[in-house]
Formats: sequence, structure tokens, C-alpha cells
Amino acid sequence: MVLDIQEQNSIILPSRSDFERIFDKFFQGLTLALSIGLILVLGSIALTVGFRAIPALQASGLGFLFGSGWNPVNDTYGVFPMIYGTMASSLIALLIAVPLGIGTALFLSEDFLPLAIRTPLTFLVELIAAIPSVVYGLWGIFVIIPITNQLGGFLHSNFGWFPLFSTPPSGPSMLPAGIVLSIMILPIITAVARDSFASLPADLRQASLGLGATRWETIFRVLLPAAFSGVVGGIMLGMGRAMGETMAATMIIGNANRMSISLLAPGNTIASLLANQFAEASGLQVAALMYAGFVLFVLTLIVNIIAEMIVSRVSAKYR
Repeated sequence: MVLDIQEQNSIILPSRSDFERIFDKFFQGLTLALSIGLILVLGSIALTVGFRAIPALQASGLGFLFGSGWNPVNDTYGVFPMIYGTMASSLIALLIAVPLGIGTALFLSEDFLPLAIRTPLTFLVELIAAIPSVVYGLWGIFVIIPITNQLGGFLHSNFGWFPLFSTPPSGPSMLPAGIVLSIMILPIITAVARDSFASLPADLRQASLGLGATRWETIFRVLLPAAFSGVVGGIMLGMGRAMGETMAATMIIGNANRMSISLLAPGNTIASLLANQFAEASGLQVAALMYAGFVLFVLTLIVNIIAEMIVSRVSAKYR
């Protein structure tokens, strides 16, 4: 036995050729160059938008972030209602899409159905991401808005005392926009979460089941914590898509530059504001729109930083 181990340790691996070493160095240099290029592209976008926003920053300062009036005729600009609309519609979308996406990912990654059925279902879920956003907008107008009008009428009539249903339904509003956005980000969350669950070692499942845990205990106490970073990554990608979605939100949300806590009232988002006004903007209005775009850029960055902090804390807890 000792001789066998000594013989195995004495085995010398064949040396790498000069071509393989050169190719390794080339590949390392290429990946480094691509990483630096990505950072430069991101910095260029931020600098360009920020530089074009300087006139509005000088004219309005930080009051731009907390103002509620948007009047290009008087050069009065405030983006707070649009910030609220962006965050509110994204939050509604996440509240709907996260449980559905994680549940669908578990359903498709675990052995709840035969592989012959799971494979086409996975393809159909991912196919949702290929639908153009304008089609989602049309679907929202002709399908979701009539449903939310009926539902909103019932909620307002019976629960109008509650702030979220305090206004009568007005057609395009925050609620149908959030529902459509949730359908749009669902395949992103599902795909990333499913890949995270599928990449977990089979030993985790077998060890948990071998210790007497049920399937659901294994899922909630073993698999979800182990795949937490990947799941949160998918959620953040979905939230970024929801915050930056333009066409579908523009068609459904109502494009009203005012803030209302009611889900049945029309609202606006920063992306919709840019889509509606940038083509005809001139003078200080262009700088104000650039300022709004820079605010959206910073909001997305802050959300991703918070997500990274959450992932780091949870990973440290289960490490």
C-alpha cells in the first residue's frame, strides 16, 4: 500500500508546451483587457450623462431631487414623483415576481416532474424574455388594464379608506404597470435562480435527506441558503430591468408627473419621462433630462451595493 502511494506521488505530469504557456498568457491578458474595457465603458456612460447634466445641476441643485413640478416652459424641474414612481413600480413587480420566480425555479430544478416535461417548461419560461416590450405594453392595455379597472373598482368601493386604494381606478396606473413589469422580469429571476439551484452539489440534498429532513425542509433550510447569492443576483438583475424599462411602462403607467400613494392612480417613471420628452427637448430641458438619467444610474448603483452587502452578510452567516 505504501509502495502504491509512493508510486502515485512519483508520477510526473507532462510539461506544458511553449504554445500552451503563450496561449495562457494571451488569454489572461485578453480577459484583463475586456474587464478594463467594461469599466471604461461604464465610466464613459456615467461621465457623459453627468457632464451633460451640469447646467441643470447648477440651476436646480439638489432641489431637483425633491421638487415635484416639471414645467419646461418656466424651466422648473423636479424629479421626485418620477423617482417615487420608478421605485414603487419596481417594488410592485418584485413583490409579484420574486415568489413566482423562485417557486418556478425550484419546480424546474427539483424532481417534481419528469425531465421530458421540465425541459419544454424551462424553454417556455425563458421564451417570455424574448417578447418585445412594446408587445407587453399592448397586452397590458387590452388585457391587464381592464382587469385592474374591475378589481380597482371593487377595492376602492370596499377599501377606499386604505391609502393604497384611496382613488378610483383611472385606467393606466401604477398597479397594471407593476403587474406587467413583474411578468417581464419573471424569466430573468427564474433562469438565474434555477441555474443556482442546479449548480448545487448533489451531496447537499442527499446529506440533508439522509439526516431525516423532508424535501421541503431540505429546500428551505439547505438549498435556499446555499444558493442565496445567485438568487439575490437574479432578483437584482430583474429589479434593474424593472427600473429601466421604458416602452411598456410608458404605455401603461399613465405618465402623470405627480405622486400618489394609491396604486390605482397614474404615475410616471424616470425612464418613461426620458422617452416622452427627450425627442422634443431643448435648452435646459435636455440637461434636466440628463440629470434625471444620472439619478436613475445612481439609484441602480445604490440598489446593487445594498444587494451585495446583504449577500455578504448572509454568506458569512452560513459559511
